[in-house]
Amino acid sequence: MNTPTQQTGSKAPSSTGNAPVNANKKNPMPPSRTWLWFLGLLLLNYFIAKSFFPGASEPVKVPYTLFKEEVAKDNVKAIYTKGELISGQFIQEVSYRPQDADSTAKIEAVPVTHFATIVPSFVDPGLEELLIEHGVEIRAEPIQEAPNPLLSFLSLFGPALIIIGFYIWMYRRAKSQAGMGMGGFMGIGKSGAKRFDKETQKRVTFDDVAGIDEAENELVEIVDFLKNPKKYTRLGGAAPKGVLLIGSPGTGKTLLARAVAGEAGVPFFSMSASEFVEMIVGVGAARVRDLFKQAREHAPAIIFIDELDSIGRARGQQAVGGASEQEQTLNQILTEMDGFDSKEGVIVLAATNQPDVLDKALLRPGRFDRRVVVNLPDKTGREAILKVHTRNVPLAPEVQLHEVAAATPGFSGADIRNLVNEAALLAARRNQDVVTLKDFFDALEKIVLGPERPLLLSFDDRERIAYHEGGHAILGLVVPGADPVNRVTIVPRGQALGVTYQRPDSDRYNYSEEYLHGKIIGILGGRSAEEIVYGNRTTGAENDIEQATNLARSMVTRWGMNDKLGMVQLAPRQNQFLGGSSGYAGAKPFSEATAQAVDEEVLRIINEAHKEAQRLLVKYRKELDALAHALLERETLDEQEILQVAGLPPAPPLLSRKVIEANS
Repeated sequence: MNTPTQQTGSKAPSSTGNAPVNANKKNPMPPSRTWLWFLGLLLLNYFIAKSFFPGASEPVKVPYTLFKEEVAKDNVKAIYTKGELISGQFIQEVSYRPQDADSTAKIEAVPVTHFATIVPSFVDPGLEELLIEHGVEIRAEPIQEAPNPLLSFLSLFGPALIIIGFYIWMYRRAKSQAGMGMGGFMGIGKSGAKRFDKETQKRVTFDDVAGIDEAENELVEIVDFLKNPKKYTRLGGAAPKGVLLIGSPGTGKTLLARAVAGEAGVPFFSMSASEFVEMIVGVGAARVRDLFKQAREHAPAIIFIDELDSIGRARGQQAVGGASEQEQTLNQILTEMDGFDSKEGVIVLAATNQPDVLDKALLRPGRFDRRVVVNLPDKTGREAILKVHTRNVPLAPEVQLHEVAAATPGFSGADIRNLVNEAALLAARRNQDVVTLKDFFDALEKIVLGPERPLLLSFDDRERIAYHEGGHAILGLVVPGADPVNRVTIVPRGQALGVTYQRPDSDRYNYSEEYLHGKIIGILGGRSAEEIVYGNRTTGAENDIEQATNLARSMVTRWGMNDKLGMVQLAPRQNQFLGGSSGYAGAKPFSEATAQAVDEEVLRIINEAHKEAQRLLVKYRKELDALAHALLERETLDEQEILQVAGLPPAPPLLSRKVIEANS
């Protein structure tokens, strides 16, 4: 059973720059000399086809008397009759000298294998007996029909036409992409960067960016430089060549980059770093060259490279050595950023959520001169983001966006946009004309807790789940400094059979040791309640145990909240923007004795929290029973209902650890 706690954890606009314009229209067809090669290819195709695939020849018309003579000589293999027409095949070629129909002149003799003749107007009654006597096969199907003209044409010229068509297609594609070689050959070396144009796409400005004012202010100077470069260059100053945007996923790094281009009114070339690299060696470097070439031609301009860490990782760490395609691409980026002057008006923006893995050469002055951290928005920022995303959403009069903002600590801009969309969809399913506050909170529960899952549970299972969630809720009311309990439900959601939802009253950026101890106590409340009421254990506390163990281990290994081990870093560094860690690459940088001490201290913290949870639940057993029975009856309780049923006030203020131990 989960006890989730909110974690705070195209074309470009026309520019004023002088861009080269090619007034001559490019001819999309190959030059005339190439057509001579095409003609030669067609002739070669014809002779090869005639040599290896001679095809069928037309039957030669012969006199009826010649036909009967050859039958008598046993030289006719088979015939086919259709009305007065007889066609057939001689066993051995017959030399026949046809006579011109318009004159008595005779033409040179020709060899005949397939023949045709016309039966005279009088009936020849002995023909059938003659054929049978000399073993001539009389067939029901034509021995050989004239070939289809289209098929004959394709057999003679088809391969050559395919080759010529493919060449013309490649030639025109290369011409349209402005160049041959790696850049023009089927576009392999073209950057493929998306180019945004204010005429065809909605212009993004700083008005569309909310909740990240600190990062926005850092980029105002970039916009001013692109608009008024002489203001800075007159004193010998130069704009930064590169700006690196660092932040968690969904915080608006890409949106912020587009807003800079929109405010400056310059072309904006956007490309993901992973799009540079292909399996063909050298393509990544070619695409980098092409991207910077386009930007220079349309200067002033902005280049935006998303997910820079996919190609910007520190060199020399690949198993295959230093000649990998990724390193070649990175080297080309370094070269290009060194090769242009900031006075050209080309600025490179890049985004990443793994700044620790980037190559140091990228981060030195002269390349990415500035680093702007885009943090998760605070309460005021979340309210501003809600106002942006609800511009086109009809809201009910009672909707107060500051209440929604207070209920979403740790949400990024993308999360808030998703919340607004889910609330609008939920209101539409309910056939409402406006989105209400209930729609927002129901959508929030769906996102945080998961969708409701219909399960047919027995009364014993429902009762145990009610006591489990009730244990979490009671400790959330009596442990000093605990986050308020906003909702408890025994309706299965996602993978959980029941959920207790707690969220802080305000954003938290720092956590005390006492708060974390109290949090572990609350997490273990579900298992403790089951042990007190039933005297046995179930598998329902799996997620609770995982959360408590991770939190206790972080206290010992990361935050130095342990007197025995002291302030020593005993865990691999964690990515503050993505969370989690990949563990140690090699051997642990501490002894086995230290590892054993870590395990002992983690176990001690959890055992102490477990005992405290049991002590408090025994003390408030009456309130626990009342809350469990109410959950069995109503299934879901909100914050006010929880306080009313339990008869307890909200959690008292946080006390120091020494005071808690003294009271216990």
